[in-house]
Amino acid sequence: MAQDTIKMSGKVIDVINASTFKVALENGITIDGILGGKMKLHHVGILKGDMVQVELSPYDLTKGRIIYREK
Repeated sequence: MAQDTIKMSGKVIDVINASTFKVALENGITIDGILGGKMKLHHVGILKGDMVQVELSPYDLTKGRIIYREK
C-alpha cells in the first residue's frame, strides 16, 4: 500500500463485470471499484452486498481499488 492513499470501507451495490463494481462508501459517496492485484490473482469472489475495503487515490476520488473483502 502506498503512503498517499485513502483507505475506506464500503458496500458493493452493483456488479458490472467480473472485476468492476459500484461501491457505496461509508460517507455516502458511490465510486467505481476494481479488484486489486492479490484479489484478482487468488480469484476472490465479490457479490452484491459484500462489505469491502477500498483504497482511493487523493487525486481521483471517483475510482478505487478493492483490497479486502470482509467476512
